[in-house]
Amino acid sequence: MLLGGIHYLLPVIKAAHEQGYYVITADYLPNNVAHQYSDEYVNLSIVDKDAVLRVAREKQIDGIISFGVDPGVVAAAYVQEQMGLPCMGPYESVRILQNKDLFRAFLTDNGFNTPASMGFSSKAEITNQKLQITNIVGFPMIVKPTDSAGSKGVTKVERIEELEAAVDEAFDKSISGHIIIEKFLEKVGCSSDTDSFLLNGKWTFISFNAQRFDTNAANPYTPAAYTWPSTFPEAEDYLQHELQRLMDLLHMNTSVFNIETRVADDGKPYIMECTPRGGGNRLCEMLRYATGVDLITAQVRAAVGDEPIINSPKGDQSSIINSQSPLAIYNGHWAEVILHADKDGVFGGLEIADTLSAEVVERDLWVKPGDRVEAFNGANNAIGTLVLRFEDKDQMEYAVTHQSEWLKVIVK
Repeated sequence: MLLGGIHYLLPVIKAAHEQGYYVITADYLPNNVAHQYSDEYVNLSIVDKDAVLRVAREKQIDGIISFGVDPGVVAAAYVQEQMGLPCMGPYESVRILQNKDLFRAFLTDNGFNTPASMGFSSKAEITNQKLQITNIVGFPMIVKPTDSAGSKGVTKVERIEELEAAVDEAFDKSISGHIIIEKFLEKVGCSSDTDSFLLNGKWTFISFNAQRFDTNAANPYTPAAYTWPSTFPEAEDYLQHELQRLMDLLHMNTSVFNIETRVADDGKPYIMECTPRGGGNRLCEMLRYATGVDLITAQVRAAVGDEPIINSPKGDQSSIINSQSPLAIYNGHWAEVILHADKDGVFGGLEIADTLSAEVVERDLWVKPGDRVEAFNGANNAIGTLVLRFEDKDQMEYAVTHQSEWLKVIVK
């Protein structure tokens, strides 16, 4: 069973079918694109864990995941535990990883680098604690829901007068009615947001990348591009060690993980998020291009209890990557550009100039001329992706930071 029905599930369904599995997709939006490709669709709320469990038992499923769909991860873990299915880890541990407030508290209690933060379940609490928020968190701060994905409801606050509007936005986008206010960590270079694989509690594949943003977008905190490798290779060994320590403390088992990390201007590396799901924005697909490692097939096989075969960076088949380090090896320099509109309107076309110094490996456009498109307020507003390969690091850096010189998304 796959929770959700978004576009990013299509390669997961394809991989499952290639393994001979019957796929049931489930959410409350019957017109979502993934349901056209699954073998069966069930209409339910994926945040209602008891409803998901009831249907899972009725269908006698062999496995369940919420790949790229953040709201369904907790329900998937609940079903795994209740039905004794192959699991990503203990239900309570998954709850900690999925809830930004609980996760920050866990990191603090166990001596990890983590920004100062405070969690709230009502606007009244914030009104009564503005002084404490200012003293404990300080400015600038980030206000966000504890349980949303795709950068929805996230606002950077520079001064106290901006706090109320940011709080309203965060509560509006929160599923559970909880938000977190945390210190904004100024990063050195780029933050990383990419996928990795944990097998029987040990990392067998870890990747780091460079997460890029469009400062002119409607929401400048929504990722607009990714490049591989990362901009902080000197911090990768430390982060690898800390990520393993985190998995050990939480007794996690087997899953693809979406991991956000950064090096802050205080010189410290930070684990910002570590959730047991594939990331959105086709991150696993990009890693398959860049390394030859097929995390999607590994995940669907693991979900039903089959050995999660992973391609090694050298191209051979193995149950795990047999090397002293699970750090990814990249075949060149890779970039994924998240295509998006700068404003609401009608899509008019996509133009890529011949001056682009890269191989366009894939152009995946999800809209056609005449379709309505929305300004880039969150990952759900993306209209497609470009997959680019560069031989030269400097050429890649210039291209992704000067997209207006070679890329034009026409909106009328």
